[in-house]
Amino acid sequence: MGGSDETRVLQAVRTDLFLGGEWGASESGHTVAVEDPSTGETIAEVADAIPAEGLEALRIAAEHQGKWARSAPRDRGEILRRAFELMVERVDDLALLMTLEMGKPLAESRGEVAYAAEFLRWFSEESVRIDGRFGLSPSGDSHLMVLRQPVGPCLFITPWNFPLAMGTRKIGPAVAAGCTMIVKPAKQTPLSMLALAQIFEEAGLPKGVLSVLTTSSAGALTGPMIKDARLRKVSFTGSTEVGRALVKDAADQLLRTSMELGGNAPFLVFEDADLDKAVDGAMLAKMRNMGEACTAANRFHVHASVAEEFSSRLAARMGALKVGRGTEDGTQVGPLIDEAGRLKVEELVADAIDRGAKPVTGGSRDDGAGYFYPPTVLAGVEPGSRILAEEVFGPVAPISTFETDDEAIAAANDTEFGLVSYAFTESWTRGLKVIEALEAGMIGLNRGLVSNPAAPFGGIKQSGFGREGGPEGIYEYLDVKYVSTPR
Repeated sequence: MGGSDETRVLQAVRTDLFLGGEWGASESGHTVAVEDPSTGETIAEVADAIPAEGLEALRIAAEHQGKWARSAPRDRGEILRRAFELMVERVDDLALLMTLEMGKPLAESRGEVAYAAEFLRWFSEESVRIDGRFGLSPSGDSHLMVLRQPVGPCLFITPWNFPLAMGTRKIGPAVAAGCTMIVKPAKQTPLSMLALAQIFEEAGLPKGVLSVLTTSSAGALTGPMIKDARLRKVSFTGSTEVGRALVKDAADQLLRTSMELGGNAPFLVFEDADLDKAVDGAMLAKMRNMGEACTAANRFHVHASVAEEFSSRLAARMGALKVGRGTEDGTQVGPLIDEAGRLKVEELVADAIDRGAKPVTGGSRDDGAGYFYPPTVLAGVEPGSRILAEEVFGPVAPISTFETDDEAIAAANDTEFGLVSYAFTESWTRGLKVIEALEAGMIGLNRGLVSNPAAPFGGIKQSGFGREGGPEGIYEYLDVKYVSTPR
């Protein structure tokens, strides 16, 4: 795709606020610049919402909540289905838009659009399966009835790394459950969410159900909403640091919260692993989204007997990847999101090298436009290296070794995080032992990709709580009401 396509997709996106189903400029009169991370150039200006507009969006959501909650589940499902079909029809344009604002290669962006759309299809089917139960009390003197009803107006705060998928897996279940909502997308990547708002508008979502507010100051916009009794749920995807602060703020109103936070995913390779499968899995787990994913393999613990071979194979694969602007043919690795992100990667790599790690490939950036960092493999990473404790969020694979299964499990669990873990072994007995022992909400056993709309996504420990996707996903948006009646 060339410059004319880029211009076309950028011009097609509304850049105003989507306030309760109506498009309009912010009262602030200010805008937020959106840049292409492969060049550092501004590609769009979006409205900069102020706190009053956040409260107005909440007023609209609360006003429309009752009617939307009473709408037919089938109707809500059909809206989601139409939105799914529109996303599939527009995959190329949505992918190009995402690549321009986020940087990932077009092939990956197309993959994300497809993945994001699947949440809409999944929850379109879940909308008509909201269940309850009716039964006789043990004493026999009353009937017990249990209902599930929408929790009410929701606030969604989404990250920049998966700007469509992190939206659809929150919006999808909320629409299916009958909740109104306000979305605050990341300021680095607001265009994809604005395009999604246009799709929902076209799919027939009633006015008042959805607002999308872009802003330069997330805390100033969302803070007053979180303190307002009309809001009933907050769902956030982002850093653990911000998540902790949001949970504290939400406590005043006892809001329902779903938190998908940081990760530090271990990738275990045992001595009996099929190294071809392990390297394939490592490429998926590490290099998806240039490593800018909470599910990315953050540290590789490899049995000492296969560590050298695994390291050289992984380095050969990663070193051969083509780095470039995501819109260019053949690009496999795009830029990081911004200079701050790249500096963090550089700091962690430098610390590991200072402590004795050896770069097998990569290890230093080239000067030039954009926020690029080369795929890097570090062998012999020593205990105490920051990269083993901190989320690198970049295309860097630090490798350390172990001798026993217990040592591997202990190293994997030696973190405050618990989102996902990966393990490769050809022994089913060992596999069962490992998956039971690993402290994580998700496990990839002989597989480097765990995300699936039909499965519950989420972590434990400091990686958060709540689940997105699967049958469990819609329950996050439903309150339980128990009714007792005389027999």
